[in-house]
Amino acid sequence: MLHGKVAWITGAASGIGRAGAGELAEAGASVVLSGRRPGQLEAAVAEIAAAGGKAEAAPVDVGDRDAVARVAAGILDRHGRVDILVNSAGINLPTRFWKTLTPESFAQIIGINLNGALYCIHAVLPQMRARKDGLVINISSWAGRFETYMTGPAYNASKHAMAALTHSLNDEECVNGIRACVIYPGEVATPILRNRPKPPSPEEIARMLQPEDLGRTIRFVAEMPPRVCVNEILISPTWNRFFLGGADIARG
Repeated sequence: MLHGKVAWITGAASGIGRAGAGELAEAGASVVLSGRRPGQLEAAVAEIAAAGGKAEAAPVDVGDRDAVARVAAGILDRHGRVDILVNSAGINLPTRFWKTLTPESFAQIIGINLNGALYCIHAVLPQMRARKDGLVINISSWAGRFETYMTGPAYNASKHAMAALTHSLNDEECVNGIRACVIYPGEVATPILRNRPKPPSPEEIARMLQPEDLGRTIRFVAEMPPRVCVNEILISPTWNRFFLGGADIARG
């Protein structure tokens, strides 16, 4: 159980981040939910509170380095610590392929998916070092473990880099009692699907991983004792369209 722990979850307004926040709160942690949509964050906080959990909203655009620093400082002022950081904020764009990608859209995706995670880690790492304890969970993607056409070069680059970021944390910071885990989900039924050039059908979405599956995965990692570092988890739907294909993910 996670009683007495403080968890900060980005991308928590919906999808994987919201599910992870709910699971960590159910396990006893005090959770701080961050994202760019205050209304949805407050709805998630109310849902957690109604279930008996402790939650608060701290809206932030993780691509804004100064804003992240301010929000992190506020969390540390209020709670004195961040025991668990879950970097779940992420975007992709319809104009994702080389034929439509621009330097500006590439920078936008990298700025949220990779730099945003870096800013959050950088903000909490000193107090984790000081306490000789801390856990970072980075949500990557199947596209961060294998090359995939559907997600495009910017998203793929950002998610591969998330893995490198995670493993470098374990390499350098294990001596300080800090652990990091990178989770590579296959297709998950989250709102990001709406940003695909051709969204999948409702029937296909129903066969995907659901946000609660990733919430339970995040909780599993978080509830491991400090001596255990789960370095990475690769998780996918049984009906894995990266193997089987699908009309909306065909090349063209």
